[in-house]
Amino acid sequence: MRLADGIRQHGFRKWYERELLQSHGHMVLLLFCTLGILGSLEAASSARTLADKVTDLLTTLLCAGAGLWSLRRYLYLLSHAEAVANQASCPACGTYARFKLLQASTDGRLVNVGCRQCEHHWDIES
Repeated sequence: MRLADGIRQHGFRKWYERELLQSHGHMVLLLFCTLGILGSLEAASSARTLADKVTDLLTTLLCAGAGLWSLRRYLYLLSHAEAVANQASCPACGTYARFKLLQASTDGRLVNVGCRQCEHHWDIES
């Protein structure tokens, strides 16, 4: 979900929470893929026919591919959420995550926000 859309629909804190939950869901998928790799390697060691060995090899490759994708997605979502969260404090009064969305750029990478406490405006880059 784009930053501006997430803030508009849920507020910053809920957007941040959802990003972290989504990223940690990818970490759980990575754990399951690791267990799948270990299980398929164990099954391959006791396979008797060529078809069983090929099936176990394909399962290993599938789990490895899904694991690499989930690791990449986990790291991206986590670093993106943290980069945005580091910009969520008002530069004027230091209030964290209490702002309203004022304007978003057309590409969604720059969001102009205003502090609810002191009315200071600043940009958050996603």
